[in-house]
Amino acid sequence: ARLPLERGKKLRDVLREKDLLHQFFQHHHYDIGTKFPHAFPNGTGVATEPLLNTLDVEYYGSISIGTPPQDFSVVFDTGSSDLWVPSVSCSSPACQTHQMFDPSQSSTYKSTGLSLSIHYGTGEMEGIVGSDTVTVASLVDTNQLFGLSTAEPGPFFVNVRFDGILGLGYPNLAADGITPVFDSLVNQSLLQENLFSVYLSREAAGSVVIFGGIDESYFTGPIHWIPVSYQGYWQISMDSILVNGQEVACAGGCQAIIDTGTS
Repeated sequence: ARLPLERGKKLRDVLREKDLLHQFFQHHHYDIGTKFPHAFPNGTGVATEPLLNTLDVEYYGSISIGTPPQDFSVVFDTGSSDLWVPSVSCSSPACQTHQMFDPSQSSTYKSTGLSLSIHYGTGEMEGIVGSDTVTVASLVDTNQLFGLSTAEPGPFFVNVRFDGILGLGYPNLAADGITPVFDSLVNQSLLQENLFSVYLSREAAGSVVIFGGIDESYFTGPIHWIPVSYQGYWQISMDSILVNGQEVACAGGCQAIIDTGTS
């Protein structure tokens, strides 16, 4: 006897149709330490944060700030170095359509009295600097300085899926006196290796940022390491840009940056 089988929808597609995909990844973190226990034994400081992809424009994941934790979606951006999220003191439309941090609800929050202003290629924020516990995947970053926006002028941040930005660039790009989150994790000896890795997929789900390690299932062959030419952005020297074998830009070489915050 033959029994015909029908393939059902993927869980990812079902969750997406019900607008539950983001919530699922917030509460079910993918842990490569579980997938590859021989490579990442317990307590070695490798943490994985799944990222969601919106139309190949923005890749964002979840963090929490404060005690008890307040959850936010952020772009893990190698093209900047500061962490910021909207605050309850912000009345801009971009803040009102997103999660807002309430300092009064966190027992570990500390005010610094400092101000902050950041201008991106698109979008900008103005705010204050505070200190609190920031949790990224399973890593707990204590006394982390971060920005609380009090104004987000313009329309850019109004309709984006993410609440704020977590910069992964070098300290040279950060506001004065602020140590970026990744450098804080390194300084607190929380990582197995002092590196992070990023995999970006064209699918809605499947992208990931890994702190403290590399998941070799995402590539074949050896890793090709490229020297950083300037420690601000993740800046490298490029020989040329070819399309179908034809040079279209960067004749004679040029400088380029690896920027996960730019589509």
